[in-house]
Amino acid sequence: MLVKTYGSAVYGVNAVTITIEVNVSDKGVGYSLVGLPDNAVKEGHQRIETAVKNIGLKMPRLRVVINMAPADIKKEGSSYDLPIALGYLAGSEQMLGDELHKYIIMGELALDGTLKPIKGALPIAIQARKEGYEGFILPEENAREAAIVNNLKVYSAKNIKDVVDFFNNEGELEQVVIDTRAEFENNLHKLENDFADVRGQENIKRALEIAAAGGHNVILIGPPGAGKTMLAKRLPSILPPLTLQEALETTKIHSVAGRLGQNTSLLYQRPFRSPHHTISDIALVGGGNNPQPGEISLAHNGVLFLDELPEFKRTVLEVMRQPLEERRITISRAKFSIEYPSSFMLVASMNPCPCGYFNHPEKECVCGPGVVQKYLSKVSGPLLDRIDIHIEVTPVNFDQLADTRKAEKSESIRERVIRAREIQTERFKSHEGIYCNAMMSSTKVREVCKIDQAGQLLLKNAMNKLQLSARAYDRILKVARTIADLDNSTELKIEHLAEAIHYRSLDRETWGGA
Repeated sequence: MLVKTYGSAVYGVNAVTITIEVNVSDKGVGYSLVGLPDNAVKEGHQRIETAVKNIGLKMPRLRVVINMAPADIKKEGSSYDLPIALGYLAGSEQMLGDELHKYIIMGELALDGTLKPIKGALPIAIQARKEGYEGFILPEENAREAAIVNNLKVYSAKNIKDVVDFFNNEGELEQVVIDTRAEFENNLHKLENDFADVRGQENIKRALEIAAAGGHNVILIGPPGAGKTMLAKRLPSILPPLTLQEALETTKIHSVAGRLGQNTSLLYQRPFRSPHHTISDIALVGGGNNPQPGEISLAHNGVLFLDELPEFKRTVLEVMRQPLEERRITISRAKFSIEYPSSFMLVASMNPCPCGYFNHPEKECVCGPGVVQKYLSKVSGPLLDRIDIHIEVTPVNFDQLADTRKAEKSESIRERVIRAREIQTERFKSHEGIYCNAMMSSTKVREVCKIDQAGQLLLKNAMNKLQLSARAYDRILKVARTIADLDNSTELKIEHLAEAIHYRSLDRETWGGA
């Protein structure tokens, strides 16, 4: 008897429906699984056999052929256990299979028949709705994640026996229903960290406000204990709240990577990723034998924080150049190519030298001649060129630390950032793919960032003195445009340009002892 069940495979951040054809014949004995399954799928035979026996059903010795179509796509992972098992049980007439074609079914089996969580439930649910399936049956840990997709019935199951009883009309599965918009609105404004916790550093807060308002990349440079990490961790609290579309995009990536917590439905806050400096190239940008999203994709629509930037391997930093410009990363292999989104704000921090006290107002640097320049040169010029704002962080004195007055809350700063982003949304409403000033192309910069003669002269002098590149020229104009937006100014004034030029600290001759 031939029975078809339906599962799904995830490639990149999208899903492809997989048809699982199970043919059970009483002529002969044997088991064949074809359709490019990997070892995890092949080993499922032992899990399925044991699980079926442990729920009181039989695995009769018959001739079983299982084909996973399309046969030219590699099938990976253990989440095909459940649809294969149901196909076998229906093919051997131990359960009814009349309704199987209405559902996408996924789940890994434990030996006692319990269902274990899967990866990629959200993109699978989106594809199931797109292809017109009535429902999606999956482990209960993933049900809330899939249930954010409307117009699709999502059923959670704890054990394969629950699913068998459901198809035999002997029991019911729990249908999980979520009011996505209501949950999204209720959790949108919950902030873990607040700028009110930071004493002093008003100039740094101003620079981070500009960065958040325009989506600009930032590097913080200063001695140990000056507050670089503390400030960086609070940047997501002043970024505009995620839109529902951004939340879905971000959740899809984390779902594919298996990084969503159990019983999580949607990511409500912008991600903040802070990988250790020992990270590999592939872990940062994604890839591997079974390609997975890297840290730059997990930070999509959020912040990627690289602490102690010069300690990262140079090859790791250099692979970020293209994603920083294009806001996506393409993983290419001989037989396939996968694209992951990676539109993130890069925030980096570093000490000015190995001892950490170069340019310190009180402590003396003990590094030898040329050491500072050698340390700074670990971060390449092309990468620094792609960072819009360079901020020198100085230590906070005792009076500021002991001050009991409340600092400005993130909520107040965020309101200004949101107003500036609204101006940019209106400006770029007819330009697809541009949502903030940092995303402008060179052509758009010339169109939007027009400056008067005095501004031209100021920028010319800065370019000549600091020997800035054409990319740095564009980035100064972008930052100046953001400062003007925060001032609610339609014109780029000379003070806006002056402040933007001020945020190119690492381009100055005073750094590195030059």
